[in-house]
Amino acid sequence: MMTDFISIQEAMNKGSGEVSIRGWVYRERGSNNIKFVVLRDSSNILQCVIKKDDFSDDKFQEAVSVQIEASMEITGTIKKDERAPTGYELSVKEFKIIGASDTFPITKDQSPEFLLDKRHLWLRSRKMTAILKVRSTYIQARDEIFRNEGFYRFDAPILQPSQCEGGSTLFEVKYYKEKTYLSQSWQLYAEAGVFALEKIYNMGPTFRAEKSKTSRHLSEFWMAEMEAAWFDLKDVTEFAKKEIKYCMKKVCEERIEDLKLLGRDSQKLLEIANKEWPTMKYREALKILKEKSKINISFGKDLRTIEEDELMKHFNTPVVVTHYPKEVMAFYKPKDPKNPDEALCFDMLAPEGYGEIIGGSKRSTDVKEMTDELRKQGESVENYDWYFDLRKYGSVPHSGYGVGVERVVAWLCGLNNIKDAIPFPRTMLRWKP
Repeated sequence: MMTDFISIQEAMNKGSGEVSIRGWVYRERGSNNIKFVVLRDSSNILQCVIKKDDFSDDKFQEAVSVQIEASMEITGTIKKDERAPTGYELSVKEFKIIGASDTFPITKDQSPEFLLDKRHLWLRSRKMTAILKVRSTYIQARDEIFRNEGFYRFDAPILQPSQCEGGSTLFEVKYYKEKTYLSQSWQLYAEAGVFALEKIYNMGPTFRAEKSKTSRHLSEFWMAEMEAAWFDLKDVTEFAKKEIKYCMKKVCEERIEDLKLLGRDSQKLLEIANKEWPTMKYREALKILKEKSKINISFGKDLRTIEEDELMKHFNTPVVVTHYPKEVMAFYKPKDPKNPDEALCFDMLAPEGYGEIIGGSKRSTDVKEMTDELRKQGESVENYDWYFDLRKYGSVPHSGYGVGVERVVAWLCGLNNIKDAIPFPRTMLRWKP
Protein backbone atom coordinates (compact mmCIF):
# COMPACT_ATOMS: atom_id res chain seq x y z
CA MET A 1 0.00 0.00 0.00
CA MET A 2 1.37 3.39 -0.97
CA THR A 3 1.91 5.97 1.77
CA ASP A 4 -0.16 9.13 1.38
CA PHE A 5 2.38 11.89 1.75
CA ILE A 6 1.30 15.47 2.42
CA SER A 7 3.32 18.67 2.42
CA ILE A 8 4.87 19.99 5.61
CA GLN A 9 2.52 22.99 5.55
CA GLU A 10 -0.48 20.66 5.19
CA ALA A 11 0.79 18.63 8.14
CA MET A 12 1.09 21.80 10.22
CA ASN A 13 -2.37 22.89 9.14
CA LYS A 14 -3.68 19.53 10.34
CA GLY A 15 -2.03 20.25 13.67
CA SER A 16 -2.29 16.83 15.31
CA GLY A 17 -2.39 13.12 14.55
CA GLU A 18 -0.34 10.89 12.32
CA VAL A 19 1.17 12.32 9.13
CA SER A 20 3.65 11.25 6.47
CA ILE A 21 5.95 13.87 4.97
CA ARG A 22 9.04 13.89 2.78
CA GLY A 23 11.76 16.36 1.95
CA TRP A 24 15.34 17.34 2.67
CA VAL A 25 17.27 17.82 5.89
CA TYR A 26 17.47 21.55 6.58
CA ARG A 27 19.17 21.28 9.98
CA GLU A 28 20.27 18.34 12.16
CA ARG A 29 21.68 17.85 15.63
CA GLY A 30 21.62 15.12 18.21
CA SER A 31 23.04 13.16 21.14
CA ASN A 32 23.49 9.52 22.02
CA ASN A 33 19.77 9.08 22.64
CA ILE A 34 17.96 11.51 20.37
CA LYS A 35 18.27 12.97 16.88
CA PHE A 36 16.63 16.23 15.81
CA VAL A 37 16.01 16.62 12.08
CA VAL A 38 14.47 19.79 10.70
CA LEU A 39 12.97 18.65 7.44
CA ARG A 40 12.15 21.06 4.62
CA ASP A 41 10.05 20.81 1.52
CA SER A 42 8.84 23.53 -0.83
CA SER A 43 6.10 24.55 1.61
CA ASN A 44 7.88 24.97 4.99
CA ILE A 45 10.19 23.38 7.59
CA LEU A 46 9.29 21.06 10.47
CA GLN A 47 11.27 19.72 13.42
CA CYS A 48 11.22 15.92 13.61
CA VAL A 49 12.40 13.99 16.71
CA ILE A 50 13.90 10.51 16.39
CA LYS A 51 14.33 8.79 19.77
CA LYS A 52 16.75 5.90 20.19
CA ASP A 53 14.29 3.98 22.37
CA ASP A 54 11.83 3.78 19.46
CA PHE A 55 14.24 2.09 17.01
CA SER A 56 16.78 -0.71 16.79
CA ASP A 57 20.43 0.25 17.25
CA ASP A 58 21.15 -0.14 13.54
CA LYS A 59 18.15 1.93 12.53
CA PHE A 60 19.00 4.68 15.01
CA GLN A 61 22.57 4.74 13.65
CA GLU A 62 21.06 5.47 10.24
CA ALA A 63 19.46 8.55 11.76
CA VAL A 64 22.74 9.55 13.41
CA SER A 65 24.50 9.41 10.02
CA VAL A 66 22.06 11.82 8.36
CA GLN A 67 23.65 15.04 7.11
CA ILE A 68 22.20 18.32 5.83
CA GLU A 69 20.38 17.95 2.48
CA ALA A 70 19.85 14.21 2.74
CA SER A 71 16.37 13.38 1.43
CA MET A 72 13.99 11.48 3.70
CA GLU A 73 10.50 10.10 4.09
CA ILE A 74 9.13 10.38 7.62
CA THR A 75 5.94 9.20 9.32
CA GLY A 76 5.01 10.25 12.83
CA THR A 77 2.70 12.17 15.14
CA ILE A 78 2.57 15.94 14.85
CA LYS A 79 1.72 18.29 17.68
CA LYS A 80 2.08 21.93 18.62
CA ASP A 81 5.35 22.90 20.29
CA GLU A 82 6.22 26.58 20.68
CA ARG A 83 9.90 25.71 21.17
CA ALA A 84 10.16 24.25 17.66
CA PRO A 85 11.33 26.52 14.78
CA THR A 86 7.88 26.74 13.19
CA GLY A 87 5.73 25.96 16.24
CA TYR A 88 5.15 22.26 15.54
CA GLU A 89 7.08 19.07 16.21
CA LEU A 90 6.78 15.57 14.77
CA SER A 91 7.56 12.47 16.87
CA VAL A 92 9.00 10.01 14.37
CA LYS A 93 7.62 6.47 14.15
CA GLU A 94 9.16 5.48 10.81
CA PHE A 95 11.79 7.03 8.54
CA LYS A 96 13.58 6.16 5.35
CA ILE A 97 16.67 7.81 3.88
CA ILE A 98 16.02 8.23 0.17
CA GLY A 99 19.22 9.99 -0.85
CA ALA A 100 22.25 10.35 1.41
CA SER A 101 24.13 13.65 1.31
CA ASP A 102 27.83 14.44 1.32
CA THR A 103 29.00 17.30 3.55
CA PHE A 104 27.02 20.24 2.21
CA PRO A 105 29.41 22.97 1.00
CA ILE A 106 27.19 25.92 1.97
CA THR A 107 27.46 27.07 5.56
CA LYS A 108 26.81 30.37 7.33
CA ASP A 109 28.52 33.68 6.44
CA GLN A 110 29.79 32.77 2.99
CA SER A 111 30.47 35.41 0.37
CA PRO A 112 27.92 36.41 -2.30
CA GLU A 113 30.37 35.26 -4.97
CA PHE A 114 30.68 31.81 -3.40
CA LEU A 115 26.89 31.55 -3.22
CA LEU A 116 26.68 32.48 -6.92
CA ASP A 117 29.28 29.80 -7.73
CA LYS A 118 27.08 27.30 -5.87
CA ARG A 119 23.80 28.74 -7.15
CA HIS A 120 22.54 25.28 -8.11
CA LEU A 121 22.64 24.43 -4.38
CA TRP A 122 21.85 27.89 -2.94
CA LEU A 123 18.45 27.74 -4.65
CA ARG A 124 17.48 25.38 -1.82
CA SER A 125 17.92 28.11 0.82
CA ARG A 126 14.80 29.47 2.48
CA LYS A 127 15.60 32.96 1.15
CA MET A 128 15.88 31.85 -2.46
CA THR A 129 12.84 29.59 -2.14
CA ALA A 130 10.79 32.53 -0.86
CA ILE A 131 12.01 34.80 -3.68
CA LEU A 132 11.19 32.19 -6.32
CA LYS A 133 7.70 31.74 -4.89
CA VAL A 134 7.09 35.49 -5.06
CA ARG A 135 8.39 35.50 -8.62
CA SER A 136 6.12 32.61 -9.60
CA THR A 137 3.04 34.22 -8.02
CA TYR A 138 3.79 37.53 -9.74
CA ILE A 139 4.10 35.86 -13.15
CA GLN A 140 0.94 33.79 -12.67
CA ALA A 141 -0.97 36.91 -11.59
CA ARG A 142 0.21 38.66 -14.72
CA ASP A 143 -1.21 35.87 -16.88
CA GLU A 144 -4.50 36.24 -15.01
CA ILE A 145 -4.95 39.95 -15.59
CA PHE A 146 -4.15 39.73 -19.28
CA ARG A 147 -6.57 36.85 -19.79
CA ASN A 148 -9.20 38.76 -17.81
CA GLU A 149 -8.65 41.83 -20.00
CA GLY A 150 -9.09 39.91 -23.25
CA PHE A 151 -5.44 39.76 -24.34
CA TYR A 152 -3.94 36.92 -26.37
CA ARG A 153 -0.52 35.44 -25.70
CA PHE A 154 1.79 36.03 -28.65
CA ASP A 155 5.28 34.53 -28.98
CA ALA A 156 8.08 36.27 -30.86
CA PRO A 157 11.48 34.94 -32.01
CA ILE A 158 14.52 35.18 -29.78
CA LEU A 159 16.86 35.20 -32.80
CA GLN A 160 16.32 38.52 -34.57
CA PRO A 161 18.05 40.18 -37.55
CA SER A 162 18.23 43.74 -36.19
CA GLN A 163 18.30 45.90 -33.08
CA CYS A 164 15.36 47.38 -31.22
CA GLU A 165 16.96 49.14 -28.27
CA GLY A 166 20.42 50.17 -29.51
CA GLY A 167 23.06 48.36 -31.53
CA SER A 168 25.76 48.75 -28.87
CA THR A 169 24.02 46.26 -26.56
CA LEU A 170 23.41 43.48 -29.10
CA PHE A 171 24.62 39.92 -28.57
CA GLU A 172 25.73 38.60 -31.95
CA VAL A 173 25.04 34.94 -32.76
CA LYS A 174 26.42 32.81 -35.60
CA TYR A 175 23.45 31.63 -37.63
CA TYR A 176 24.62 28.96 -40.08
CA LYS A 177 26.58 31.06 -42.61
CA GLU A 178 24.99 34.32 -41.51
CA LYS A 179 24.84 36.27 -38.28
CA THR A 180 21.86 37.30 -36.20
CA TYR A 181 21.24 38.68 -32.70
CA LEU A 182 19.64 37.66 -29.43
CA SER A 183 16.39 39.48 -28.72
CA GLN A 184 16.45 42.86 -26.99
CA SER A 185 12.65 42.91 -27.03
CA TRP A 186 9.70 41.24 -28.73
CA GLN A 187 8.37 44.68 -29.63
CA LEU A 188 8.88 44.92 -33.39
CA TYR A 189 7.24 41.51 -33.86
CA ALA A 190 4.49 42.38 -31.39
CA GLU A 191 3.65 45.38 -33.54
CA ALA A 192 2.96 42.93 -36.36
CA GLY A 193 0.82 40.82 -34.01
CA VAL A 194 -1.57 43.60 -32.98
CA PHE A 195 -2.84 43.96 -36.54
CA ALA A 196 -4.17 40.41 -36.20
CA LEU A 197 -5.00 40.02 -32.49
CA GLU A 198 -5.28 43.67 -31.36
CA LYS A 199 -4.30 43.05 -27.70
CA ILE A 200 -1.35 40.76 -26.97
CA TYR A 201 1.13 39.97 -24.21
CA ASN A 202 4.14 37.77 -23.62
CA MET A 203 7.08 37.07 -21.34
CA GLY A 204 10.43 35.85 -22.55
CA PRO A 205 14.21 35.98 -22.15
CA THR A 206 15.80 39.25 -23.18
CA PHE A 207 19.46 40.04 -23.76
CA ARG A 208 21.43 43.28 -23.40
CA ALA A 209 25.21 43.34 -23.79
CA GLU A 210 25.58 46.24 -21.37
CA LYS A 211 29.03 46.60 -19.87
CA SER A 212 27.56 47.29 -16.48
CA LYS A 213 28.38 45.77 -13.10
CA THR A 214 25.66 47.46 -11.05
CA SER A 215 23.22 45.76 -8.69
CA ARG A 216 20.39 46.61 -11.15
CA HIS A 217 21.65 45.11 -14.40
CA LEU A 218 21.62 41.64 -15.91
CA SER A 219 22.85 40.55 -19.34
CA GLU A 220 20.00 38.04 -19.61
CA PHE A 221 16.69 38.84 -17.98
CA TRP A 222 12.98 38.23 -18.49
CA MET A 223 10.84 40.92 -20.05
CA ALA A 224 7.06 40.87 -19.56
CA GLU A 225 5.64 42.82 -22.50
CA MET A 226 2.32 43.94 -23.93
CA GLU A 227 1.16 45.67 -27.11
CA ALA A 228 -2.31 46.94 -27.97
CA ALA A 229 -3.93 48.43 -31.06
CA TRP A 230 -5.88 51.66 -30.53
CA PHE A 231 -4.03 52.47 -27.26
CA ASP A 232 -2.62 55.98 -26.91
CA LEU A 233 -0.03 57.08 -24.33
CA LYS A 234 -2.55 57.61 -21.53
CA ASP A 235 -4.23 54.26 -22.21
CA VAL A 236 -0.94 52.39 -21.97
CA THR A 237 0.35 54.17 -18.85
CA GLU A 238 -2.91 53.57 -16.98
CA PHE A 239 -2.90 49.92 -18.01
CA ALA A 240 0.70 49.58 -16.75
CA LYS A 241 -0.42 50.84 -13.33
CA LYS A 242 -3.38 48.46 -13.36
CA GLU A 243 -1.16 45.48 -14.20
CA ILE A 244 1.44 46.09 -11.51
CA LYS A 245 -1.21 46.84 -8.86
CA TYR A 246 -3.08 43.63 -9.68
CA CYS A 247 0.09 41.55 -9.43
CA MET A 248 1.18 43.25 -6.21
CA LYS A 249 -2.15 42.50 -4.57
CA LYS A 250 -1.93 38.83 -5.56
CA VAL A 251 1.58 38.55 -4.16
CA CYS A 252 0.55 40.27 -0.93
CA GLU A 253 -2.45 37.96 -0.53
CA GLU A 254 -0.72 34.68 -1.38
CA ARG A 255 2.88 35.13 -0.22
CA ILE A 256 2.49 36.73 3.22
CA GLU A 257 4.87 34.32 4.99
CA ASP A 258 7.45 34.41 2.21
CA LEU A 259 7.50 38.21 2.23
CA LYS A 260 7.80 38.12 6.03
CA LEU A 261 10.77 35.76 5.78
CA LEU A 262 12.37 38.30 3.39
CA GLY A 263 11.75 41.15 5.82
CA ARG A 264 8.89 42.68 3.83
CA ASP A 265 5.56 43.78 5.27
CA SER A 266 2.82 42.57 2.91
CA GLN A 267 0.36 45.02 4.45
CA LYS A 268 2.55 48.01 3.62
CA LEU A 269 2.97 46.78 0.04
CA LEU A 270 -0.79 46.31 -0.18
CA GLU A 271 -1.31 49.89 0.98
CA ILE A 272 0.97 51.08 -1.84
CA ALA A 273 -1.02 49.03 -4.35
CA ASN A 274 -4.26 50.66 -3.20
CA LYS A 275 -3.00 54.24 -3.53
CA GLU A 276 -3.14 56.53 -6.55
CA TRP A 277 0.12 56.47 -8.52
CA PRO A 278 1.05 59.84 -10.03
CA THR A 279 1.92 60.54 -13.66
CA MET A 280 4.14 63.49 -14.54
CA LYS A 281 6.04 64.77 -17.53
CA TYR A 282 9.84 64.61 -17.70
CA ARG A 283 9.96 68.40 -17.50
CA GLU A 284 7.98 68.29 -14.24
CA ALA A 285 10.42 65.70 -12.88
CA LEU A 286 13.32 68.06 -13.69
CA LYS A 287 11.51 70.84 -11.82
CA ILE A 288 11.08 68.64 -8.71
CA LEU A 289 14.76 67.65 -8.83
CA LYS A 290 15.79 71.31 -9.09
CA GLU A 291 13.47 72.69 -6.40
CA LYS A 292 13.48 69.85 -3.87
CA SER A 293 16.83 68.14 -4.43
CA LYS A 294 18.91 71.05 -5.74
CA ILE A 295 19.87 69.01 -8.82
CA ASN A 296 19.86 71.01 -12.04
CA ILE A 297 19.51 68.90 -15.21
CA SER A 298 19.17 70.50 -18.61
CA PHE A 299 16.44 69.26 -20.94
CA GLY A 300 17.73 66.67 -23.38
CA LYS A 301 19.41 64.23 -21.01
CA ASP A 302 17.95 60.92 -19.95
CA LEU A 303 17.57 60.43 -16.20
CA ARG A 304 20.42 58.44 -14.75
CA THR A 305 20.07 56.05 -11.81
CA ILE A 306 21.25 58.68 -9.33
CA GLU A 307 18.62 61.15 -10.55
CA GLU A 308 15.83 58.54 -10.57
CA ASP A 309 16.72 57.63 -6.99
CA GLU A 310 16.71 61.26 -5.94
CA LEU A 311 13.35 61.91 -7.60
CA MET A 312 11.78 58.89 -5.91
CA LYS A 313 12.82 60.09 -2.45
CA HIS A 314 9.83 62.42 -2.74
CA PHE A 315 7.32 59.60 -3.40
CA ASN A 316 6.26 56.41 -1.59
CA THR A 317 4.49 54.82 -4.59
CA PRO A 318 5.62 54.10 -8.13
CA VAL A 319 5.60 57.14 -10.43
CA VAL A 320 5.05 57.26 -14.19
CA VAL A 321 7.27 59.79 -16.01
CA THR A 322 6.23 60.63 -19.58
CA HIS A 323 7.48 62.76 -22.50
CA TYR A 324 11.22 62.20 -22.30
CA PRO A 325 13.39 64.15 -24.79
CA LYS A 326 12.93 62.78 -28.29
CA GLU A 327 16.62 63.06 -29.13
CA VAL A 328 17.62 60.38 -26.59
CA MET A 329 14.77 57.97 -27.34
CA ALA A 330 14.59 54.92 -29.63
CA PHE A 331 13.67 55.39 -33.31
CA TYR A 332 10.14 53.99 -32.92
CA LYS A 333 9.06 56.49 -30.23
CA PRO A 334 7.15 59.30 -31.98
CA LYS A 335 7.36 63.02 -31.41
CA ASP A 336 4.56 64.71 -29.52
CA PRO A 337 2.80 66.84 -32.18
CA LYS A 338 2.28 69.58 -29.57
CA ASN A 339 5.92 69.56 -28.39
CA PRO A 340 8.21 68.06 -31.06
CA ASP A 341 11.21 67.91 -28.70
CA GLU A 342 9.29 65.41 -26.54
CA ALA A 343 8.57 61.75 -27.28
CA LEU A 344 5.27 60.00 -26.54
CA CYS A 345 6.89 57.56 -24.15
CA PHE A 346 7.08 56.70 -20.45
CA ASP A 347 8.99 54.98 -17.68
CA MET A 348 7.57 53.69 -14.41
CA LEU A 349 9.91 54.23 -11.46
CA ALA A 350 9.61 52.23 -8.24
CA PRO A 351 10.19 53.74 -4.78
CA GLU A 352 12.89 52.78 -2.25
CA GLY A 353 15.69 53.18 -4.78
CA TYR A 354 14.58 50.42 -7.17
CA GLY A 355 14.38 52.73 -10.19
CA GLU A 356 12.88 51.95 -13.58
CA ILE A 357 10.67 48.86 -13.70
CA ILE A 358 8.73 49.60 -16.92
CA GLY A 359 9.54 51.34 -20.19
CA GLY A 360 7.03 51.93 -22.97
CA SER A 361 5.63 54.28 -25.57
CA LYS A 362 3.14 54.98 -28.25
CA ARG A 363 4.61 53.63 -31.52
CA SER A 364 5.51 55.84 -34.44
CA THR A 365 3.58 55.42 -37.70
CA ASP A 366 5.83 57.85 -39.63
CA VAL A 367 8.10 55.73 -41.87
CA LYS A 368 10.18 58.71 -43.03
CA GLU A 369 10.86 59.89 -39.50
CA MET A 370 11.90 56.40 -38.37
CA THR A 371 14.05 55.92 -41.47
CA ASP A 372 15.90 59.16 -40.76
CA GLU A 373 16.46 58.14 -37.13
CA LEU A 374 17.88 54.76 -38.12
CA ARG A 375 20.24 56.33 -40.64
CA LYS A 376 21.51 58.72 -37.98
CA GLN A 377 22.32 55.67 -35.86
CA GLY A 378 24.16 54.01 -38.75
CA GLU A 379 21.62 51.19 -39.06
CA SER A 380 20.85 49.34 -42.31
CA VAL A 381 17.34 50.55 -43.10
CA GLU A 382 16.72 47.54 -45.37
CA ASN A 383 16.61 45.30 -42.28
CA TYR A 384 13.43 47.11 -41.29
CA ASP A 385 11.53 46.82 -44.58
CA TRP A 386 9.17 44.22 -43.09
CA TYR A 387 8.57 46.49 -40.07
CA PHE A 388 7.75 49.48 -42.27
CA ASP A 389 5.27 47.30 -44.19
CA LEU A 390 3.11 47.46 -41.06
CA ARG A 391 2.62 51.17 -41.72
CA LYS A 392 1.68 50.68 -45.37
CA TYR A 393 -1.30 48.38 -44.98
CA GLY A 394 -3.97 49.77 -42.70
CA SER A 395 -1.85 51.23 -39.91
CA VAL A 396 -3.55 52.23 -36.64
CA PRO A 397 -2.38 53.92 -33.42
CA HIS A 398 -0.85 51.40 -31.05
CA SER A 399 1.26 51.35 -27.88
CA GLY A 400 3.07 48.96 -25.60
CA TYR A 401 5.58 48.48 -22.82
CA GLY A 402 8.00 46.06 -21.24
CA VAL A 403 8.26 45.17 -17.55
CA GLY A 404 11.62 44.09 -16.14
CA VAL A 405 10.46 41.02 -14.20
CA GLU A 406 13.58 40.85 -12.02
CA ARG A 407 13.34 44.54 -11.15
CA VAL A 408 9.74 44.14 -9.97
CA VAL A 409 10.62 41.01 -8.00
CA ALA A 410 13.64 42.74 -6.44
CA TRP A 411 11.41 45.61 -5.30
CA LEU A 412 8.63 43.39 -3.93
CA CYS A 413 11.15 41.24 -2.06
CA GLY A 414 13.30 44.15 -0.87
CA LEU A 415 16.47 42.70 -2.42
CA ASN A 416 19.80 44.50 -2.43
CA ASN A 417 20.86 42.94 -5.72
CA ILE A 418 18.86 42.00 -8.80
CA LYS A 419 20.93 38.84 -9.20
CA ASP A 420 18.84 37.23 -6.44
CA ALA A 421 15.60 37.87 -8.37
CA ILE A 422 16.38 35.21 -11.01
CA PRO A 423 17.34 31.56 -10.51
CA PHE A 424 20.60 31.67 -12.49
CA PRO A 425 21.86 35.22 -13.12
CA ARG A 426 23.87 36.15 -16.20
CA THR A 427 26.00 39.27 -16.02
CA MET A 428 29.03 40.76 -17.71
CA LEU A 429 31.28 38.57 -15.54
CA ARG A 430 29.07 35.56 -14.80
CA TRP A 431 27.72 33.03 -17.29
CA LYS A 432 27.80 29.83 -15.17
CA PRO A 433 26.68 27.60 -13.55
